[in-house]
Amino acid sequence: MNQSALKTSDPLTNEPKSSVRPFGMRDKVGYLLGDFGNDFSFILVSTFLMVFYTDVFGISAAAVGTLFLVARFWDAITDVLWGRFIDSRKNTPMGKFRPWIFRMSLPLVISSALMFVHIPGMSNGFYLAYAYVTYILWGMLYTTVNIPYGSMAAVISGDSTDRASLSGWRTMGGTAAGLVISAGAPLIVFVDNELSASRMLTMAIVFSILAISCYMGCVRLSTERIQHPVKESGEKLNFAKTAKGLVKNVPLITLLIASLLFLMTMMLVMSINVYLFKDFFGSATALSLFSLIQSGIVFLSMPALTPLVKRFGKKELGSAGTLLAAISYLSLYLIPNISLPVFLVINAVGLLGFGFFNLIIWAFVTDAIDYQEYLTGSREDGTVYAIYSFARKLGQAFAGGLTGYALTFVGYNSGAATQVAEVKDGIYTIATLVPAIGYFVIFLVLVFAYPLNKKRTKQLEIDLAEKREAAK
Repeated sequence: MNQSALKTSDPLTNEPKSSVRPFGMRDKVGYLLGDFGNDFSFILVSTFLMVFYTDVFGISAAAVGTLFLVARFWDAITDVLWGRFIDSRKNTPMGKFRPWIFRMSLPLVISSALMFVHIPGMSNGFYLAYAYVTYILWGMLYTTVNIPYGSMAAVISGDSTDRASLSGWRTMGGTAAGLVISAGAPLIVFVDNELSASRMLTMAIVFSILAISCYMGCVRLSTERIQHPVKESGEKLNFAKTAKGLVKNVPLITLLIASLLFLMTMMLVMSINVYLFKDFFGSATALSLFSLIQSGIVFLSMPALTPLVKRFGKKELGSAGTLLAAISYLSLYLIPNISLPVFLVINAVGLLGFGFFNLIIWAFVTDAIDYQEYLTGSREDGTVYAIYSFARKLGQAFAGGLTGYALTFVGYNSGAATQVAEVKDGIYTIATLVPAIGYFVIFLVLVFAYPLNKKRTKQLEIDLAEKREAAK
């Protein structure tokens, strides 16, 4: 396969590009650090921003839902624009993607902290306007880092097993950040079951510092191996050719549908879980225990990922995982008067299935990028990843809006010390029945629509290698 090397040395590692080191643990750790950095910002926002807006800023849940919906739709557009921009850039001694992670990570982490600044005594209109400006700014800056980071996986290695491994390590990075944030932060930012604005800001600043450190580690340790010659990188991209390939890219289209549903379901659960533990179970700090269980399952599952992918394939493992998650959430919904321990045990089973799909989801993306190259003959990692990110942002948009509107629908009152029984039951239904339906639909999409099973994925790798060799 074409893994052409630049003749200059890497400015960060001083390794000669004419003898690029083989793919190995250094790349895995570097790529893990990238998502560690991402999720020090992303998971913090996903877990706490809505409750910060409703309980600290005093913004209604419906207004927050509208904000999330508007911002995520705008992010979906900027994802595609930025991905196209990245693909139009020439290779550099650092590669095509790493320079943008290096340049844009500092503005991103600053914007992450700004969202949690609370100025006491301001009007409701001021808080809403401040939320719109800072949240949309954060989303745009997150795009400038996440698109090149996600695209980079396809050029670190061309081997499908290596990519599955990278996907797993990426998910472990995000899980590690989630463990720190979801398990540790509730013990600090909640005082007497109420969110503290000052502690929340301190947490955001600390996590921003940790995020920038992780991004720098990602840039230094990762190596881009698959690079087109410079003359190709400078050519103008043919949008019509790209669009034609995208329409025929069935793996990408089905992955977009599955990812939209997956992100919508996952983000809904992440957002509603704060209210579930705070209001239904009466203990916001129980979210820490839940997060410990979730993270522990991912870490325990990781050693089995590569052997399972080799034996069964990514499609097969992912579909089985989503079915297991759907059955578990449906069981939770059907059990009356459930206790917290029983809820956590059954949820752990669902998290096992969810975890396997989440571990390999990024490897699905690199397969779709390869399929696009197979169709068009052009390498457009940024564009294809941006299209995929577009679907994820739509899922986030729908989830953000859905959470706010659902809380409003069940009668959630942010000013009440205790929610009434009907509201608590409504929150529980949102947290169990909705994800059960979502994961089951994803299972159906993977089984009946996604075409790249184990055999066809291996054949794609062989066919693409032959096309690259013939194009030399």
